[in-house]
Amino acid sequence: MSETPLMPKATAVWLVDNTALSFDQIAEFCHLHTLEVQAIADGESAVAIKGVDPVLTGQLTRDEIELGEADTGYRLKLSERKTRVPQKSRKGPRYTPVSRREDRPNAILWLLRNHPELKDAQIMRLVGTTKPTIESIRSRTHWNINALQPIDPVALGLTSQIDLDFEVEKAAKATPGAAPTEAPEGITLLSAEETTTVAAAAAAEAIAAMGGGLNVATGEDSPTETDLEADAVFAKLKSLTGDGETAEAPEAAEATEAPEGGETEGDSTTGGEDQP
Repeated sequence: MSETPLMPKATAVWLVDNTALSFDQIAEFCHLHTLEVQAIADGESAVAIKGVDPVLTGQLTRDEIELGEADTGYRLKLSERKTRVPQKSRKGPRYTPVSRREDRPNAILWLLRNHPELKDAQIMRLVGTTKPTIESIRSRTHWNINALQPIDPVALGLTSQIDLDFEVEKAAKATPGAAPTEAPEGITLLSAEETTTVAAAAAAEAIAAMGGGLNVATGEDSPTETDLEADAVFAKLKSLTGDGETAEAPEAAEATEAPEGGETEGDSTTGGEDQP
């Protein structure tokens, strides 16, 4: 079997004490030697170890145990785990196959040109190189600098795109002034794209077709185009009538003053005629 049960010795102790499985079956299931299982059964080994039930831990089923007890040649099968145990990442520089080690300077040159914010330690983790090599390529003192070509390390198979994106994002956050600008707080005006949408244009056309609409701010009906034209006509008439009245007023005053002047003249003339 490729997978080993959790706590193999404790599982073997429980299987020896609570089942009729053979030593070979228990040894193969727990990845132990047959003599070691026999020593557990004789009480010579694992005396202080408390047995662990593999059925309760979900590593073995009761039916599987019964099949093994019925047939000594049957090999127990480990149940599929419902949860995956993450593998512990290995610390230290990344291992690079011998066939790809000659491509590391090209990958380092690509990283220095396209991601200058990366630190030397990050490049070492991505490509699996040394700090003197990075410094020699950066200062162009590498022995083969004229023949180097910048090539993506992901394309070369030296690292994965996920690891590269993680390191680039980490370096961008650590760089001062590289943080994205936040949107201003408080109420802001809507953009032109939001105010000139198709829905807004359709609503305006619907209101114009109905001949008016409701003012959202006041809750009153907004005046229609017909009402606006009527108001303009009445205002024009009022202005015209006001000008006519002001023009007639001086003429009436002159008409009233003229007869008085004529009578005085007539009286003066008649009076002149009557005089001897």
